[in-house]
Formats: sequence, structure tokens, C-alpha cells
Amino acid sequence: MRQRFEQQLSLGVTPISEVEIRTKSRDEMPPLMVALQTVFVTEELNEQVFAILEECICKNKKATGRQGMNLWHILVLSLVRHACNTNWDKLHHYANNDMTMRNIMGLHNNEFGEGFHEFEYQNILDNVSLLDAETIDKINAVVVGYGMKLLKKKKMKDFN
Repeated sequence: MRQRFEQQLSLGVTPISEVEIRTKSRDEMPPLMVALQTVFVTEELNEQVFAILEECICKNKKATGRQGMNLWHILVLSLVRHACNTNWDKLHHYANNDMTMRNIMGLHNNEFGEGFHEFEYQNILDNVSLLDAETIDKINAVVVGYGMKLLKKKKMKDFN
């Protein structure tokens, strides 16, 4: 049975909510990482996105067998693949080597080099392929809707 992601904090681990994202870049990754961080820390948004993921990925699955990649990792990897228009090899490289992305995924090394979780190529391919374009569009609509509500609140504050 696939699980949502709940970060287990330990010594030397930065919580996802506190990951520093360098936004002074024209690359597509920093805005995506900020959006993913917002999804993770905003309870209302988090609940809606995970409900969509569970509907798509966990529907009609028995609660037996191996746990599988968690839903948060699948979401992050899938959105990076689509936002960066990248291939599976580059996604595999990002998943194992891009530190900001790994921090947003809640994967960390401690200062002794222990605890490194490495994704296998086939594991990424099999799991990320579970998210179809329709599901990504639903998630996008939820996130854009949330952004529009924030923008309206800001405009109302500026107006008053």
C-alpha cells in the first residue's frame, strides 16, 4: 500500500518547510521547487493534491505486498519530468544528485554520509509512469486555483 509522505526528522535534517531555494535563476526548477514546497506545507492544498494522487495511483489496489515509492516522491519526480521536459535518464540523475530537489523530497544525508536513498532507474520509470496527463492537469488546476485565491487576497489588502 502506497503511503503519503510524512517527513521523519532527525539530527541534521532540514524540514521541507525550511528548505532554502535559490530563486535567482532563469531555470524552470526553482519556481517548481517553491510550488512543491508550498503544496507540502499548506494543509488545504496538501490534502487536495494527495486525494487526487490516491485516486489515481491507489485506486483498486490491494493493501498487500511491498510498500512502493511514496506518493510525494512520485509527484515531485513526475512534475520535474514534465516541467523540465526531460527524459528518464536526466530525471534519474536529478533524483540522485540535485540537492535542492532531494531536500524537497525529504531525502537527506547526514554529515557522516549515512542514510542516502538512491533511486533506481527502473523504479523511477515504473512509478512516475503511473501519473497520467489528466491527473497532472487536475493537480495543476488545484494549485493554480490556490494561487489565484492568494492573489485575490493580496489585491484586496492592497486595495484597502
